[in-house]
Amino acid sequence: MGKTRALLLLCAAVALCHCRSVTVSRGPLLRVEGQPLSIRCDVSEYEGPREQEFEWKVKRGSQFINVISTFDNRYTDRSLQDRIRSGDISVSRLANNAAELRIQEARVSDSATYRCITPSTDSVFSGNYEADVQLQVIPNSLIVAPDAPNPVVHEGGSVRLLCNISRNFMEGIYLSLTWSVKKGSSLLEDLLSFGPDLGVTVGNNYTLRYTDGRMRLEMGNGVSHSLVLSAATPADQGMYMCTARLWTREQGAWNRIQEKTMEMGEVTVTPTASSLSVQVQDDSTLSTGESLLLTCSVFAEASVDLEVTWLMNGTQVVARLSRDGVLTNASNAVDVRRLGKWDFQLKVHGVDLSDAGLYACKASALVQRDGGRWERAAEKVSDPVRVHVIKQNPDYTVVLNSSVNAKLSGDPTELECKVTNVSNLRSGRLGVSWLYRDVQPGDVPLSTHTIASLDENGNLVAGKTYKSRVEAGLITVTRAEPSVFKLRLLHTTDTDAGEYTCAVTAWVPSRHGNWKKAAEHVSSALKVSFANKRPVLSVVARRLREASAAGSRFEMSCQTHVQNIPPGAAFSILVLSEEAVGSSSRKLASLSSEMVLQLEEDRDLMLVKTGKREFQFRIQAVRETDRGFYWCEMKAWTKQTGEDWVEMAKGVSNKLQIDFIHKGPTFDVSISSDTTSVFPWETVKMECDVSVSGTSLTTDDVAYEMKWFLSRLKGSNSPSLLASMDRWGVVHKAPRNDSSDCSLERLGPRRFVLNIHSTQDSDAGDYYCTATPWIRSTSTRVWSKTPEILSQKVFLSVKFALWDSMKLPLLYGVCASVTVGVVSLVLGLVCAHCCCKTTTPTPRSRDKLMELEMD
Repeated sequence: MGKTRALLLLCAAVALCHCRSVTVSRGPLLRVEGQPLSIRCDVSEYEGPREQEFEWKVKRGSQFINVISTFDNRYTDRSLQDRIRSGDISVSRLANNAAELRIQEARVSDSATYRCITPSTDSVFSGNYEADVQLQVIPNSLIVAPDAPNPVVHEGGSVRLLCNISRNFMEGIYLSLTWSVKKGSSLLEDLLSFGPDLGVTVGNNYTLRYTDGRMRLEMGNGVSHSLVLSAATPADQGMYMCTARLWTREQGAWNRIQEKTMEMGEVTVTPTASSLSVQVQDDSTLSTGESLLLTCSVFAEASVDLEVTWLMNGTQVVARLSRDGVLTNASNAVDVRRLGKWDFQLKVHGVDLSDAGLYACKASALVQRDGGRWERAAEKVSDPVRVHVIKQNPDYTVVLNSSVNAKLSGDPTELECKVTNVSNLRSGRLGVSWLYRDVQPGDVPLSTHTIASLDENGNLVAGKTYKSRVEAGLITVTRAEPSVFKLRLLHTTDTDAGEYTCAVTAWVPSRHGNWKKAAEHVSSALKVSFANKRPVLSVVARRLREASAAGSRFEMSCQTHVQNIPPGAAFSILVLSEEAVGSSSRKLASLSSEMVLQLEEDRDLMLVKTGKREFQFRIQAVRETDRGFYWCEMKAWTKQTGEDWVEMAKGVSNKLQIDFIHKGPTFDVSISSDTTSVFPWETVKMECDVSVSGTSLTTDDVAYEMKWFLSRLKGSNSPSLLASMDRWGVVHKAPRNDSSDCSLERLGPRRFVLNIHSTQDSDAGDYYCTATPWIRSTSTRVWSKTPEILSQKVFLSVKFALWDSMKLPLLYGVCASVTVGVVSLVLGLVCAHCCCKTTTPTPRSRDKLMELEMD
C-alpha cells in the first residue's frame, strides 16, 4: 500500500511539471469598427508533435459557435462561412505553437467572447487546452477636420497649423496627434507628436527649433489643437498633414487600433528681399549749432527684425542701431531712435560745417534660424539726401535790474539778469557769471570780483572771495527761466554795497560731444546801497491765567514788537523769576534760536512758541515757594557768514507777580504709643495721626507719604529708617539684623500704625514719623508735593527681668542633675549585684596565725 501511494505521488509530480498551457491576449480587447484586428493564441508545455493545431470559437448568446480551424476546413459555422470565404476572417500560423485570428474589417457585432482551443496531443491529459478573451468593437467616431493654413506666408512670419479632432470618448482609448510636412518629392517628415501618454515627441530636424521656442504646441479645448511655426523661412514651404491615432494599453505596451491622416494645405513662404524698401526724406539746410533730424522709413511685408546703419558720403558710418536697440559707431553728438516699427530717426546735435554731405540709410532684415542664430535675410540702401550747413553765431541782449532791494542791514537783496532778443541759439545753452566792483567815495571803482557762475551744464561755481557764503547758502544763484538768472544775497551787509554786473555766455555743442563758447554779452552796472538803521526789540508780558492757590495753573505770554529787523531773523526767549524786586533772579526755562528747549528746574514747566514772535510759559501746579515776580528776556538773531548766529537786538518785558489770595492748608502730625516700656518678645503699636486745617479739600484730593524712624542713641542725628508707605499705599521695609519685625497699617484717611513684633533690646530708642502731603488741584487734577512734616519723638524702653530670665535655666539644671544622680545609683546597684559573688572563707591554720602574730 505504501509503494502504491509513492508511485501515485511521483506521477502527480511529473504531471505538474509538464502541464499544457494555452494563453491568449489579455482582455478585454478594444477595437474600432472597420479596422483590422488580430487575436493571438499560444500553447506551451505540451507533448506530441512540435506543430500544434488551433481552433477558434465565438460565443453567441449562451452558446459557442465554431469560427475557424487550422486543420479542419469544415469546422466553420454556417453563419460565418461567407466571411471566411471572402477572407474577412482568417487564421494565420505565427509559429509551431502560435497562431492568430484575423478580422480585416471589424464589425460592432463582432463584440463577443472568443475561445482558442488546442486539440490534445499529450499522453496524459493535464493543464488547460483552451483560453477565452473578451473582444469589444466600438463604432468608428474619429473625425479629423483640419483648417487650411494661410497659403502664402512672408519670411519671418508664422504658420499656424490647426487640426480639429472629434471622437466619442471611451475609457481605455487614448489619442495621439502628429503634424507632418511633405516638401516636394521628399518623404513625409514628422514635425511634432503628442500622446498617447501626454508626452511630446519632436522630429529629428526640428529639435532646436522647438527648444528655442520657434515651434510651439498650443493645446485647445480638447477638440482644436494648433502647432505654430514662427520665424518662417523659405525652407518651411510644403504640404502639411495632420494624423490622428487611437491607442490602447495592452500587456504594458501601446497598441494602435485606428489611424486617420488628412491634408491641411500647401504653404508658400515669400522671401523678405522681394518686399523690402528703404526711403529717407528730402534735402535739409541748417545753421551751425542746430540739430539735424533725418527719418528713415523701412517697409517689408515679412515680420523681421531690422538693423539700421546711417552712412555719410557713401562709405562713412555715422551710426548703427542693432536689432535689439544698441547704438554703436556713434559720437556723443549723434543719436538714433526708433520712432515706430518701421521708422528710424537720426539726430546730430549742434552741427557744424563738417556735417554737410550726402546721407543714406541702409536697412538689414534679420531672421532667426535654428539654435537662436540670427541671419541677414535681405539688405537695401536708400537713395542719398544732401544736407547743407550755414555758419551763424548766437545774438542776444542782456538786461540787469533789482527785484528785491535791501532797506536795512540783514535784509535780502535779489538781482535779476534777463536775456532778450535771442537769435541763432538753437540747441545752444546759456551760462551766467555775476561780477562785483567796490566803489570808493568819489565813485572810483576798484578791482572786479566774481561772485558765482553757472556754467554750460548748470553747475554752480563760486568765486574765491565769496566761496564760504555760497557754500553756506547765504548767496544763491539760480535759473528762474531758460533766459532769466537771479542772484540773491540772503543777508545784505555794508560790505555788499557796490556795483553789480552779469555776463551771459552762449555755449553751442561741438563735434566732440562737449560745449564750446560761441558768444558773451555783459550787462550794464547796477549800484546797490542802503541806509543802515539800528534794530529795536520791545517785549510785552501778559498774564493768561492767574494762580489763585497752591496747585493751580499759572500761564503767561511774551510777545515782541520789532523795528529794523529783517524778516528772516530768529528769536530766542529766557523766562526768569525773583522772590522780591531787587533780589537775585533765577532761570526757569529757555528756547534757543533753533527752538531747543532747556528747563532749569526738574518740575512740570512748559515753554512753547505760539506765534511768529510770541511765546507762552506755563507752571502746571504752583507751589508756596513760587510766589514772586516773572518776566521774559528775548533776543533777535541772524546768521551771517558761516554757521554762527549773531545777536542783533535784545529786549526785556515787564514783570508779572504771583501772590496767593488765600492761604493753603496747614498740616500737623503726632505720634503716640500704647506703652513706653515693654518686655522682650512683646508687641508694641505706635500710631501717627495727621491733622489738617484751613482747607475744604476732600480726602480724595489729599494723599500722604509716611515714614517711621528709630534713633537708638539720645540726641543722635543719624536715625534709621524702619519702614515707609508711599501715597499709593505701597509699603517698603528696611532690612533688619535681629529677630524682631515690624508691619504697617492704615486705620483711616489720616491714621497710620507701626507694629513692632517680638521686641528685643535693640528696639529701644526714640521713635518718630514724618508725613509728606500730596494735594491734587481741583482745576487741573494734577498732584503737587508739599513740604515734609515731622512728629515729636516717643521713647521706648525694653525691660530686662533677671529672675524671669534665669528661672528656666535653673529649673532645667536641677532636673538634669537629679536625673543623672538617679541613673548613676541604679547603675551602681545593678553592677554590684551582677559582679560581686558570696564565697565561704577558708579557715586559717592556727600555727600560721601565731606565726603572723609573732611576725
